[in-house]
Amino acid sequence: MPDAVVPADIDETPHKGELPADHARRVAAEKAAAVAQPGDLTLAADTVVSVGRRILPKAESEADAKAALRRLSGRRHRVHSAVTLIDAGGHARHRLSTSWVAFKSLSEAELEAYLASGDWHGKAGGYAIQGRAEALIRAISGSYSGVMGLPLFETRALLAAGRGQEPVPFHRTTRVPKLPGCPTNQNARRATSRTAAPSDRRCRTERSHAR
Repeated sequence: MPDAVVPADIDETPHKGELPADHARRVAAEKAAAVAQPGDLTLAADTVVSVGRRILPKAESEADAKAALRRLSGRRHRVHSAVTLIDAGGHARHRLSTSWVAFKSLSEAELEAYLASGDWHGKAGGYAIQGRAEALIRAISGSYSGVMGLPLFETRALLAAGRGQEPVPFHRTTRVPKLPGCPTNQNARRATSRTAAPSDRRCRTERSHAR
């Protein structure tokens, strides 16, 4: 948990011709620089929702949210989440997470119901994936936490680097469950499809799916 949360009062207006990913990187870096104190680890992030080269603004009104959601309806878009860490010595490190998100085609009833929820307020692109909008999203490719606004993989790596450490690896062992009636000896597993009994062939198929 952070020791303190300090708002960064900066101008987040995109520069003329600035690409979405570049905008996210710049704003995250400026936020961190605005609040950094010597001897502290300072972490800042910024999230940008884009359709092509167009940056969708943070929705401050229902009209903003409606316009953004109409644009996102039935199509894919990118979410860029940039993170900057300034370490105790004043050295800045940067990471970027980019994800694809696809909305279903929104009916007027779905659009109005989401707007009525108020989940859109202050959110890039007019939606929050961790709220009611998740039921309207058909697919995502990338980082769920990045779409939420703070990509945890990148953040963990930055914090470890800022402390002069290597990220502690996570080890996960997946055991394939034994399926009822399946042989477990090596001879049965080496049996060919021509010589194996139908039940053995079924077992090998089910084991491959279980992996």
